[in-house]
Amino acid sequence: MSTLHMDISRNIEATSKEIEFSGVIGVKAGDDLIHSSAHGYSNRADEIMNTTETRFGIASGCKLFTAIAICQFIQKGKLRFDSKLKDCLPIVFPDFNENVTIHHLLTHTSGIPDYFDEKVMDDFEELWQKNPMYHIKRLKDFLPMFQNEVMMFQPGERFHYNNAGYILLGLIVEELTGLEFTEYIDKNIFLPCEMKNSGFFSMDQLPKNTALGYIDEENGAWRTNVYSLPIKGGSDGGAYITTSDMFRFWEGLFSNQLLNQEYTNLLLEAHIATEDEGEYYGYGIWIRKKDDEIFKYHLMGYDPGVSFNSAVYPTKRMKTVITSNESMGPYDIACSIEKAF
Repeated sequence: MSTLHMDISRNIEATSKEIEFSGVIGVKAGDDLIHSSAHGYSNRADEIMNTTETRFGIASGCKLFTAIAICQFIQKGKLRFDSKLKDCLPIVFPDFNENVTIHHLLTHTSGIPDYFDEKVMDDFEELWQKNPMYHIKRLKDFLPMFQNEVMMFQPGERFHYNNAGYILLGLIVEELTGLEFTEYIDKNIFLPCEMKNSGFFSMDQLPKNTALGYIDEENGAWRTNVYSLPIKGGSDGGAYITTSDMFRFWEGLFSNQLLNQEYTNLLLEAHIATEDEGEYYGYGIWIRKKDDEIFKYHLMGYDPGVSFNSAVYPTKRMKTVITSNESMGPYDIACSIEKAF
């Protein structure tokens, strides 16, 4: 094992102990799995340990699946990046700008109102006080939360992370196929990548080997996140994966199993600079540059009781998948891995 690989494992071990990490960490160098470890409980009450095959929610980490689905339709000629939202959905948005395009929605530059604006609300759980989460089973169930609101800014003006934009992209997938969004992703992303243990599961019907998400209170008490999230994930977040399935996904994407080379390149292009120095957004994916070179393509997901980080480092030929059933942890682990580079 190389010094770098040993350093990575040492850093992971030290950080996961220090932060009492709960979840699974996988690191691949080329085709070799150089680190794989599971930490903490998937079920605290029954003291069931996480294993490397436990499934975890990935929150917004699955926006990339939505972006790939849209690019699949564009590749087939059924949509265009400059197609207008008003021409794609038979739904009335009374105060939306008519020039909102697919490209704007994919890059968080549409300016449409969001149902959960991360700049305004700290706590995702606040949403469900007015809209019980157990009613949110289909993408259309999100519409009343933003459909009649006013624009935040003009399309294309700037980057502003937007969950509602990805709900609309999912509705476009449903409109084009007649399938439920989650069924389309199962058939056209999970299946070709052989992600046999991944899916959009309903929180009241979780399959075996799925970690429950935990929210820790300041007084030391804890509770599960079953009342804190929509009952079933959709196009803006909420799929469940295993670490090995996520590696399969990256391999499928980078070997053009999901899109041809032209559209894979477009997906991974830095389309817009974000608020963070050196950080860009492609279609459904974050891109970090250093010295004008791509340092990493990465995904992040945060929900109450869920956090996720996964990256591909092209110049290092490395991939990481870090899943957790707590509200934080993967970011610290990702930083500790990068310290070894």
